[in-house]
Amino acid sequence: MSKLNVPGPKAQIIIEKDHKYISPSYPRAYPFVMDHGKGVEVWDVDGNRYVDFAAGIAVVATGHSHPKVVRAIQEQAEKFIHISSDLYHENWTTLAEKLSDIAPFEEQAVSFMTNSGAESVEGAIKLARYHTGKSQIIAFLGAFHGRTYGAMSLTASKTKYHRGFYPMLNGIVHVPFPDPYRPIFTVRDGETYGERIVRYLEEEILTKLLPPEDTAAIIVEPIQGEGGYVVPAEGFFPALKELCEKYGILLIVDEVQSGMGRTGKWWAIENFGVEPDIVCAAKGIASGIPLGAVIAKKSVMTWKVGAHGNTYGGNPIACAASLATIELLEESYLSNAKEMGSYLKGKLDYLKTKYNAIGDVRGIGLMLGVEFVKNRDTKEPDGELRDKIEHECFRNGLIILGCGKNTIRFAPPLCITRAEIDEGITIFEGVLDEVINGS
Repeated sequence: MSKLNVPGPKAQIIIEKDHKYISPSYPRAYPFVMDHGKGVEVWDVDGNRYVDFAAGIAVVATGHSHPKVVRAIQEQAEKFIHISSDLYHENWTTLAEKLSDIAPFEEQAVSFMTNSGAESVEGAIKLARYHTGKSQIIAFLGAFHGRTYGAMSLTASKTKYHRGFYPMLNGIVHVPFPDPYRPIFTVRDGETYGERIVRYLEEEILTKLLPPEDTAAIIVEPIQGEGGYVVPAEGFFPALKELCEKYGILLIVDEVQSGMGRTGKWWAIENFGVEPDIVCAAKGIASGIPLGAVIAKKSVMTWKVGAHGNTYGGNPIACAASLATIELLEESYLSNAKEMGSYLKGKLDYLKTKYNAIGDVRGIGLMLGVEFVKNRDTKEPDGELRDKIEHECFRNGLIILGCGKNTIRFAPPLCITRAEIDEGITIFEGVLDEVINGS
């Protein structure tokens, strides 16, 4: 393969300025400085072209600068850019109606618009506590819900998200996530591992630690994102929903990364056949314009005037971008995510047969993860190898990002084609040959 000479001279100047003026808290994968993008292709400031398998962390669902989204943004910007939530505008209500149409429950949905995934999670916590009059929240180990205080307190994927920030928000208990590749419990005859986790939750947490009558909600990612693109074990969600109904606990699903068509359905939870009470949305909802939403059943969105609010939520430009995004997803990209996701997973499954360093390939639609291990029998994580592969992919023209300790995520724009998948996988396989086999 022909490696790119990166970072180039223009990129180096910008990176040096970044180091001088931008907060050092931002984690940077590698020295990519973007200039422009179109669809699944991106170019850096020195003219190097890349295939983008990250989509801005699953944000640009319709691809970079889709003409329809750009046009919607331009047309709205010419009318007005902002009006506060103290007043009304049409895009806001039109989007809320559309979100109700696609919400993953039968009941009418009511939405509170936000500016990010973390803000959506914060809103969901407040709403759950307000509606139920209860205080305690159950979350899962391996979860990532954001970096603001409430969301950070729910997050349990890496200690670095908590280090230096204690005390956390009180009233939160974490339980194991049903990772079928790395189970930690034995199961009874006839019991799935997903059901085993829920039994632990009931028998140990709700019996010995946390009174059910004090528990407002359980929040969970249908597919864990930053935790490693982990799909829960069979039987988990039906058992979890039954538990919530038994004790009157709200089920909140964090669909910030997994929602808006990424799995080939509007919401990843739809792959598991249960209805949540509250959905946290963001990322792919507006193709890159900052927007999020707390989408709840009308019977749950019961807080009174002034209980929650914000200045920018429901911004008219963001709503216009979201409406264009949803239309594109409806027209073709939902079905494309399913079809291309199956095609991409087939390619990754083949690579697993070729390289023993790949311990697991998992995911649904265009939310796929490849986990690297030192030994398939012991499943010892190989984070160092994952990092080398990630960086070498960048040097060879493929934008790709890690997640968890030792997983690479595949989350390209939902408009991706077979030819673009083939190009990206050719680069990925070449890097595996080089890094693993030294060829």
